[in-house]
Amino acid sequence: MNRPAATARQPAGAPWTALPRVRLALLPTPLMRAERLEAALGCGLLLVKRDDLIGFGMAGNKARPLEFLLGAARARGAEVFVTGGGPGSNFCAAAAQAARSVGMGCELVIWGEPDSPNLALAVAAGARLRPTGGSQREAVDRQVAARLAELGPRGFGVPRGGSTPLGAVGFAAAAAELAAQLAAPPSVIVLPVGSGGSIAGLLAGLAAVDLEVPVLGVSVSRPPEEIAARVHALAAGCAALLGTTPPRPDACTFVDARGSGFGIASELERERARLALHTEGLLLDETYGAEALSVAVDRLADGAGAVVWWHTGGILPAVRTMMKGTA
Repeated sequence: MNRPAATARQPAGAPWTALPRVRLALLPTPLMRAERLEAALGCGLLLVKRDDLIGFGMAGNKARPLEFLLGAARARGAEVFVTGGGPGSNFCAAAAQAARSVGMGCELVIWGEPDSPNLALAVAAGARLRPTGGSQREAVDRQVAARLAELGPRGFGVPRGGSTPLGAVGFAAAAAELAAQLAAPPSVIVLPVGSGGSIAGLLAGLAAVDLEVPVLGVSVSRPPEEIAARVHALAAGCAALLGTTPPRPDACTFVDARGSGFGIASELERERARLALHTEGLLLDETYGAEALSVAVDRLADGAGAVVWWHTGGILPAVRTMMKGTA
């Protein structure tokens, strides 16, 4: 793949520079053209934003919100970072590594069976697991809140995925990073959507740097109408925190990529993920990466101009997908 020459830094005086931040990621991550994949698919110009190369453990794009969340935690003098999620959560593993790297403890409230490579990594990094004892995702945020009440000022917590207005600031800064790398505006930016923080921050950041590019969110865990309301609320909260103009409601559309279930890709999505591995060496997981890439390819097949696909990373889930022979 070819790397464009532009590698400008964040603009001086950007609103997020006033917020406490710990540096975890190696930024900017590359924006690269996937020429061999384009040829294999017979599609147009596909640009890949490589957050899989973010340089902090196996965190992928999760390092971006954690820089600001942990910055706030340290500024408040907190000693324990508390969050949660499912056993396969990339955010939980990244949170454990990030918290320990700045000298904080980490506690993770986990629903389902707490047995996965991601959680093994979190424990190895020093995290303490707190299983909910059930399979209800909603129990996680309730128990995180309860644990924070016990810890008092010693604790700092965030809901599943770190999806808060402050966490979204990480992707607001990423929008300016992307704007500096683009030679010309693409026809659309495509990225996967789970809890909504990343796309919300991207929308707030694009509005802050006045870059009008349509954004297409590939929803992998919630119905589009449900996640759309959540994203718009988070984006507005992020913009309010930064003191910038909120994004327009029509700046983003959503497609339903849940398929037969969360973390289950279709055969077409798996085939395209295999091509990405064989042509470009890209590791894609079956929860976010394969679905989002496939939607980006569909947009190119429909005659769109240049498409930016945001590769959010997540190495451990991608490796599990490879071992199953699905990519």
